[in-house]
Amino acid sequence: MPNDIRTGNRAKAQEASPKAASPLSGGIEAIVHADHGDPFAILGMHQTGKGQPVEVRAFIPGAEKLWVVDSASGDPVGEADKVHGEGFFVAVLTDRKEPFRYRLRVQFPLATVEFEDAYRFWSVLGELDIHLLAEGTHLKSFERLGAHPREIDGVAGVAFAVWAPNARRVSVVGDFCDWDGRRLPMRKRTEAGVWEIFVPHATVGQRYKFEIKGAGGDLLPLKSDPYAFQAEFRPQTASVVHGLPSYDWQDAEWQRTRSASADLTAPISIYEVHLGSWARVPEEGDRFLTYRELAERLVPYVKDLGFTHIELLPITEHPFDGSWGYQPIGMYAPTSRHGTPEDFKYFVDACHAAGIGLLLDWVPGHFPTDPHGLGWFDGTHLYEHADPRQGYHQDWNTLIYNFGRTEVQNFLLGNALFWLEHYRLDGLRVDAVASMLYLDYSRKAGEWVPNRFGGRENLESIAFLKRMNELTYGQNQGIMTVAEESTAWPAVSRPVYLGGLGFGYKWNMGWMHDTLEYMAKDPIHRRYHHHQLTFGLIYQFSENFVLPLSHDEVVHGKGSLINKMPGDDWQKFANLRAYYGFMFAHPGKKLLFMGGEFGQWREWSEARSLDWHLLEEPLHQGLHALVRDLNRMYRGLKPLHQTDCDPAGFEWIEANDSDNSILAFLRKSGEDPEHHVVVVCNFTPLPRDGYRVGVTLPGRYEEVLNTDAPEYGGSGVGNAGGVESEETEWHGRPHSITLTLPPLGTLVLERKAG
Repeated sequence: MPNDIRTGNRAKAQEASPKAASPLSGGIEAIVHADHGDPFAILGMHQTGKGQPVEVRAFIPGAEKLWVVDSASGDPVGEADKVHGEGFFVAVLTDRKEPFRYRLRVQFPLATVEFEDAYRFWSVLGELDIHLLAEGTHLKSFERLGAHPREIDGVAGVAFAVWAPNARRVSVVGDFCDWDGRRLPMRKRTEAGVWEIFVPHATVGQRYKFEIKGAGGDLLPLKSDPYAFQAEFRPQTASVVHGLPSYDWQDAEWQRTRSASADLTAPISIYEVHLGSWARVPEEGDRFLTYRELAERLVPYVKDLGFTHIELLPITEHPFDGSWGYQPIGMYAPTSRHGTPEDFKYFVDACHAAGIGLLLDWVPGHFPTDPHGLGWFDGTHLYEHADPRQGYHQDWNTLIYNFGRTEVQNFLLGNALFWLEHYRLDGLRVDAVASMLYLDYSRKAGEWVPNRFGGRENLESIAFLKRMNELTYGQNQGIMTVAEESTAWPAVSRPVYLGGLGFGYKWNMGWMHDTLEYMAKDPIHRRYHHHQLTFGLIYQFSENFVLPLSHDEVVHGKGSLINKMPGDDWQKFANLRAYYGFMFAHPGKKLLFMGGEFGQWREWSEARSLDWHLLEEPLHQGLHALVRDLNRMYRGLKPLHQTDCDPAGFEWIEANDSDNSILAFLRKSGEDPEHHVVVVCNFTPLPRDGYRVGVTLPGRYEEVLNTDAPEYGGSGVGNAGGVESEETEWHGRPHSITLTLPPLGTLVLERKAG
């Protein structure tokens, strides 16, 4: 629809209502002082009645003269009168009785310029968009809100829109208007509480924010765009006009086969990464690697080690490095620390070209209190709860989303879909789910508000999580969602239609804590804590679990994984190798935080690179080689991954030999019931000769992995490649094998039919 119809429609309305013919009464002062809630009623082209002359009104601070120019001919059609010293102009065009397309020619003290008038353009949001935004069901709200380069009526510019229903006035400010909030006050679509404007002279790459005056007339700190697709590099906080340009993706083959990579029966081994500290460029001021450099260095590294997925600590834009990304402000913007949105797409594409899935740590539970962020956004508690007992995280000094508001849910649901669809990510690991489930999370009595039934469950948040999982799985084939959830909440990774929260997987925090606590003990004391290793199997199949050795275990004084291990250096590495062997053979998908693969000594810090020089030392090289082989083994042996989430694939052989700190168990394939893998772990520094282990089926049991092998830095104690079974009943099984168990070692043996 031609945008000059706006003035024609307004003229018809004014003809029907003669009282509307005097919009300037008090309006000029309100515009000049940036205090008018409906600037389009004053500015732009208007008629006072049918057949009356058209007049154009403009407020251009600092202008000396102004002419109205006919866009078709390029000729001036009238000079405006300056009716206010601050720069308010009115041009009554006596020869024009019908609306037309026009431009403004403005004389400033040092130059005369000509440009389009933002107030000649009609609404940028359609009626369906407004309806869905008001209803809170606009799943592609990011395609309408925010800043979108577009062409209207043959004119290039940027359409801005922001939700601020309680504001008295909202202006977009930026490089295109000298950051003057008087220049571009926006139109309010009252049906949805959304403010909008098309700025014809704005371009991609320009910085902007929103200047908001609260309902009480107070001017708020400039706000970044909640829907910004790009942001300035910290410590600067402006949003950057970017839009949603198309990208020439090269991952068609990955997309075609992706579903198999997320399946419960698939091998899933995740390398968790903080991009800012995986590696840096010390010779250039210790700068961050760019997304493109990471594509060239990180992706081949992960592929070589055999991981199936990379999980990124949050790369949504955040102001404070020390939050590791877990206090995001730009939920729709990949952080500028590593480059542009297109650079990030290049990184995603590189992952997919290498056959690696990419997961994002996603933080929908809370957001920081920085004044340019979402808090007190329009002068009210818009995104957060007003009551601090519901809306403030005491532990993290953050604000909690009000999931009871449909618009807030819509903002976050759209964000989940945005990362999966626009950036083609392969899954979301949802942070701090426990804090979202419970109203009394980390709160004392009297510090929380019960739900409507008097309980402690956050009903609105629970409904949000269920809806998020329904939408993400329903609209994106082959993705996964993973919950970081540390409580006994039931059915986290069960479908919503079965009463679950709908996640694909859940981190097994209990397994992580129990087993790390066991491994930290001196082997002489392990016999008294033996069942810390076996307890997890009691509940292992109640959820679809990921076994996480995550960043949380190597920060805040906890030390690195290698430093948790007891003994001298050799024993520390032997312990960690045995533990990794146990982990990769244990049911459940795998996750290892960066640095753990080569035995980083220092506790992780976001402020520095990993200590890559350690890979020059033999023990670190050996651990690195072991992780590569563990991934190869895990991916290659179906019994070790097909039944990760199926109790039919696991049997204890020996769970009670606490005196010797030995465990033995069986893993079985879901396809071939006779494809058996036997795992035996010795968590003491003593080798065990002649240790008999019962097996169900006869045959040769080949030693496919021994964590004590010399190439890993071990002592080389083993079984010469394998052993033959004997018809000697043991452990309640008709056959058995006799093994030499290495000190602080894990053996993995695959049955070969005789």
